[in-house]
Amino acid sequence: MRSRYSAYVLALADYLRDTWHPSTRLAEPLRFGDGVRWLGLELRRHVPADADHAVVEFVARSKQGGRAARLHETSRFVREGGRWFYVDGDAD
Repeated sequence: MRSRYSAYVLALADYLRDTWHPSTRLAEPLRFGDGVRWLGLELRRHVPADADHAVVEFVARSKQGGRAARLHETSRFVREGGRWFYVDGDAD
């Protein structure tokens, strides 16, 4: 989760694509908001379902054009071939 947040901060679209599970990966290229400044990540909860499935709840804070925003999401991850992949998430 932290590495994906860092990839958003640095606009590393290839890394985000590579860590997104193929079954839910976006077909179109990722677009990053112009002028978005990421301010921080708070990991609220990590719940392993089993050795290869986990849920992570987080809040990511940002600012764009003088307006503050926050993304509160509960994300699902799966491990395949020893690598963790983002599957999907529910945002508040």
